Amino acid sequence: MRNLAAFFDVDGTLVQGNVVHTFAFYATNEPTLTRSAAKYLMTLASIPLFVLIDQWSRKGFNEFFYRYYKGMAEDRLRYLAAEMFEEVLRPRIFPGAPGLVQKAKAAGCRTVIVSGALDFILQPLSDHLGADDMVANRLEFVGGYATGRMLRPVVAGASKASIVRDYCAERGLDLAGSYAYADSASDYPLLSVVGRPAAVNPDLRLRGLAREFDWPILDLR
Repeated sequence: MRNLAAFFDVDGTLVQGNVVHTFAFYATNEPTLTRSAAKYLMTLASIPLFVLIDQWSRKGFNEFFYRYYKGMAEDRLRYLAAEMFEEVLRPRIFPGAPGLVQKAKAAGCRTVIVSGALDFILQPLSDHLGADDMVANRLEFVGGYATGRMLRPVVAGASKASIVRDYCAERGLDLAGSYAYADSASDYPLLSVVGRPAAVNPDLRLRGLAREFDWPILDLR
């Protein structure tokens, strides 16, 4: 089984919450109180818009949402990542998540985090769970500051399927025998591209799809 992989979505699958929670941490830790308050209030006011865009397109949501990082210093974002993990992500890890990742490793699978969250945010989580690799979104930085744009490819929705397909092809991994775990119907392309998909803490639409295709349904909460 050493040529198999197990791909894990993060938000809602391994961790309760989403990218808005992690941004809120950075927003409240801006260099000045005025900037922190402005960023935080702007984020709160935009939540209904986030929901609408996410329902239309997960990729569109990511491209729109990460504009809110524009102007933030790269060194500060990376410096605060460990603290953000301890305060925001670690307490939100679902009880069954570490065991699921370790079970895949014990079976000989290469464990890979595949998420639309940002790489510097996910790295401490990936290390904590003992994942072998990570595929995540990356911000563009110019002169040490975020431009609000993402580097390609954007990890979201249907693009996750092509990313996973290419990942397996480049490393000689058996895609048809590999596993994928996700919680949202927006991750249907990711789940359908592998031979052994599983719905984890699924939303209503994904639960219906899992039942239709006889996919395992797991609850890590």
